[in-house]
Amino acid sequence: MSFRPPVRDDLAALPGYHSPQLDVEVRLNTNESPEPPPTAFRAEVARRVAELDWNRYPDRSVGELRAKLAQHHQVDPNNIFVANGSNEVLQTLLMAWGGPGRSVMTFEPTYAMHGQIARVTGTHVVEIDRESDFTIDEGEAFAAMSRHEPTITFLCSPNNPTGLVESRSFVEQSLATVEPFGLLVVDEAYAQFSTWSAIEMLDEDRPLVISRTFSKTWAMAAARLGYLIAPQWIVERLETAVLPYHLDAVSQIAGSVALDYESEMQARVALLVERRGQIQAGLADLGIEYWPSSSNFVLFRPPSDTGQVIWDQLVAHGVLVRNCASWPRLDGCLRVTVGTRAENDAFLGALEAILN
Repeated sequence: MSFRPPVRDDLAALPGYHSPQLDVEVRLNTNESPEPPPTAFRAEVARRVAELDWNRYPDRSVGELRAKLAQHHQVDPNNIFVANGSNEVLQTLLMAWGGPGRSVMTFEPTYAMHGQIARVTGTHVVEIDRESDFTIDEGEAFAAMSRHEPTITFLCSPNNPTGLVESRSFVEQSLATVEPFGLLVVDEAYAQFSTWSAIEMLDEDRPLVISRTFSKTWAMAAARLGYLIAPQWIVERLETAVLPYHLDAVSQIAGSVALDYESEMQARVALLVERRGQIQAGLADLGIEYWPSSSNFVLFRPPSDTGQVIWDQLVAHGVLVRNCASWPRLDGCLRVTVGTRAENDAFLGALEAILN
């Protein structure tokens, strides 16, 4: 066998990120929008893509999309950084502020890619456990921040997979605590379901980053488009770390056109909130423990800690949800994405049949 140079020792021991994609009729495991974007959106994107100069590189500055996002959030275009999904946004942050000898802090359970990307970039991860109800002990959190002085502290609000929103006062105090030594990154992938946004706290002199995505409420998971809002000095460093021409022209067009359909997006959010209530009511009727969610998913725990068994049986009924049963701190838990009315009915019907 020919010589194979070894990968980094820390990377060799790191498992990959996995989300099973099975061939079933009802897929409620990845928090996508169950409703597509408007027909007019598709037509306008197709028209503009047909006019592309395919032999030319895309706009390296992502000028049009950054300008429209800046108008959407009432900030300056220089406060916007756009990339291939919010994961590349997070990766670029960690390329610039992470690495060997540096650390990040997460509050578990939370979005797994925060810790995963940090470890891939050689950054040490400090995990702080949430309480049994998945809230954060604020005193413990501030003490841990001060003790460890992480370069990046991640807060996910609404949090994935619990659906809980962090309070304005907690985020404000967290920012004040980390200000002398690091960045506070508030992941708002599900912001449209929340009652408030950390964007209200944005200031050029404060180390606050807000991460967003087009994958969820904008119904554009196929485009892999994300962005952040941050002080200009942070965006400038990200532009140094990211590859040139990293965002293709089609994604730039899709994101720009999508922002013309905000009212349709908000209507989609309202519809999902209504359907989320129906799922939670159905779980309550079945006597199943769940956590009230401010997002487009619901975390629940079947009785007698049978999450893995229930997941297997749901798959047998043609329904795929996210299996969190074996995850640390989520013993026996499953997470279901809010789908179409028919998909939600299929999920609840299958669950009732299994439990009976």
